[in-house]
Amino acid sequence: MDKQDKLLDKVSQKTNVSKADILSLANDLQTKDLKDEKNIREFVNKISRLTNRQVKPEQMDKIIHIIQNNQVPSDIDKLVK
Repeated sequence: MDKQDKLLDKVSQKTNVSKADILSLANDLQTKDLKDEKNIREFVNKISRLTNRQVKPEQMDKIIHIIQNNQVPSDIDKLVK
């Protein structure tokens, strides 16, 4: 099992989202303009539905700000340990 599979397994276990859904989200991200607030809102809402967790308006605004200003951590491995 390679590093990518291990990461997918960890994320899947922690979120209760299938690997297939995670890969679908990743593919979706590759086609979206992440400077467009509408695209970010749609993506976050999709994740919210998959994880069965509600995103409060102030959380949504913070997520949008982080993504639009390219402040997303680059080392995702550290976030899922």
